[in-house]
Amino acid sequence: MASDGAEAGQSVPAHLPTGRFSGREAFAQCVRDALACAAREGWRDIILSDATFADWPLHERVVTESLQAWAMTGRRLVMLATRFDAVQRHQPRFVAWRQTWDHIIECRQCRNADPADFPSALWSSAWVMQRHDVVRSVFVCDTDAARRLALRQTLEEVRRNGSPAFPASTLGL
Repeated sequence: MASDGAEAGQSVPAHLPTGRFSGREAFAQCVRDALACAAREGWRDIILSDATFADWPLHERVVTESLQAWAMTGRRLVMLATRFDAVQRHQPRFVAWRQTWDHIIECRQCRNADPADFPSALWSSAWVMQRHDVVRSVFVCDTDAARRLALRQTLEEVRRNGSPAFPASTLGL
């Protein structure tokens, strides 16, 4: 995983908002913009966290295109959830992309976590987005080092408490 602060030589992400926002479309657009920025600026590590990812725009072509442009050796995506079944059922483009790039993706499931208290966030070493009210999609975007560090520590604790999940493929005998 990346360091807790911004990587050496990494600047503040261009064209990404900071502040408090609300609304499902604003949240979805922020996810789209962040992943496009990750591809443009070559973010090394990304953590996506949500109870189910049911309302994330992972099914959209523009999102998988951004992820495709971002993915390369040395990159790492961690996904944290209480369940991945909504992703597997409703996000087919993402599932196909995930199969191709399995070697850079770690998916962890926290079955015993309360979905209402599970962090909904996108973390990078330069910028973070954290949803504080999933029902109303109220979220905060920030580049502040202290906020990035605090969110990273929270997500790392969630990752440690999870177990591997959402395999890229299921092999039978």
